[in-house]
Formats: sequence, structure tokens, C-alpha cells
Amino acid sequence: MTDWQREWPAPAKINLFLHVVGRRDDGYHLLQTVFRFLDHGDVLRFEPRSDGRIVLANPLPGVPPETDLTVRAAEALRAASGVTAGATLHLDKRLPMGGGLGGGSSDAATVLIALNRLWGCGLDSVRLQQIGLSLGADVPIFIHGHAAFAEGVGECFTDVAPPPAWYLVLVPPVAVPTADIFRSPALRRDTPAMAAPDWKPGVGHNDLEPVACALFPSVAEHLAWLKSFGDARMSGSGACCFVDFREESAARAALAALPAGMRGFVARGLDQHPLLMP
Repeated sequence: MTDWQREWPAPAKINLFLHVVGRRDDGYHLLQTVFRFLDHGDVLRFEPRSDGRIVLANPLPGVPPETDLTVRAAEALRAASGVTAGATLHLDKRLPMGGGLGGGSSDAATVLIALNRLWGCGLDSVRLQQIGLSLGADVPIFIHGHAAFAEGVGECFTDVAPPPAWYLVLVPPVAVPTADIFRSPALRRDTPAMAAPDWKPGVGHNDLEPVACALFPSVAEHLAWLKSFGDARMSGSGACCFVDFREESAARAALAALPAGMRGFVARGLDQHPLLMP
């Protein structure tokens, strides 16, 4: 099987904590968080094209192809590398939109990593992260490829190694607009910063969680149910929530006990992205 025939994974991420520690003059929020990948996510395939076009084979409902992060990532890579090749992108979308699991960002990162190899662009991880940051603040972590304590707008990384864990992730039936959470006057923006070495598993909280719960009661409902199993938290700006287990069997038993009307999945925490670049 050639690289053009293979499937390229785009894993989910969760935020083990997420603090808003300030705001820059340009309006961007300063964050501290720990990113961890999950062995669950979207999948992409690519076909070469001879006409030099970038085509998304299966556009997402309500998302014009030219604004889709996968297409934008391919176009950004061509602009940065000078390559003129084309490709058809096939996206198997398994992660919810507006779920706080980084689906669109992960898709964009996988496009950059895959087409960098398929087109022979020869760009290194640092350059791909720079391109990724122009697309969205969460894109660089998927190219960095390690579980990490992140700072700045989310692009400065210190690698960490959280303990092995299985996660039950619940998917409330809402798509949370990240911009609505960050523009809320109720959002706390002055959580004291911590040094990366001071972070330990269980430390911290998600500053975005109270705002999301107030705007979307179903997020609060799902969190409340999860909290019976431990220190449940919301990921990113929501809507998805998670709780960790030491054993897969315990996580799957909790999933089997989900009330009617709730849905979710079990996934193992990963400390390295499956497409980790050298």
C-alpha cells in the first residue's frame, strides 16, 4: 500500500484543564492547558489530481468547501511550499462539530502532515506548526505530536506524560460556538498562571465550563451525570465532557449505564500523535 492509498488518522484531543490567564491587546486570550490525544477521531484519505485543484469530496453540511479547514490547510501548504500539485480530500467525520475535541483542527493538521509527505514539500514540524497556527490556535498541538502543557494562545509547549487512562467522553446534542464563550462577559480571564513543572494530574479546572453550562444547559446535565464517577470536566469550549478511569472495563461499564438520550464513547489516552513527525 502506498501513502496515497492509506488512511491518515486525525485524533481527538481533550483539555485536562484550561485556564484563561489574561488577554492580549489584540483581543486574543492567553491560556494555559494540558492537551492529550485520544485513540478516537476522524480519518482522511487523499487522491492526487492532475488539474492542480484542491477538492473536498464530501463537504460538511452548512460549511462551504472553500472555508473548510481541510481545504484551507491544503491551500496554505501550497502557498508556503510553492508546490502546485492538486488533491482530492476524503474526510470520514467521526468527531462532533462544536464539541471541544479539536476535530477541525486535527483534520487540518493531518492534511498538513499528510500532504507535506505526499507532495514532497519537505517542511519540518516547526514550519508546519507555523502554518497551522495561521489556521487556528489548536492546530499546532496536533503537529507537535506530544501530550503537552500549552501556553500563550495555545502554541507554546512543554511535553508532559499523564498517567495511563481510559476516558468516557459524553457528546451533548449541541454545537458550542467557541467565539460565544470567549466573548462572554461572565468568562473569568484572570486565573493565576502556573509554571509548567507545577502541573500535576487533577490540578486545575476549565474556566470556560461555567459559561458553557449557563448557555447550554445540556452540557451541565451531562457533566452532572459524569461527576458521579469522578472529577468530570468539559473539554475546550465544550460541549463534550469526560471523566477518566484506570481500567477500560470500568469506562465501558459506565458507558453501558448511560441514561436514555445521552450518547458517548470510550477512548484511551495517547501521549503521542499517531502521525508524530521526527
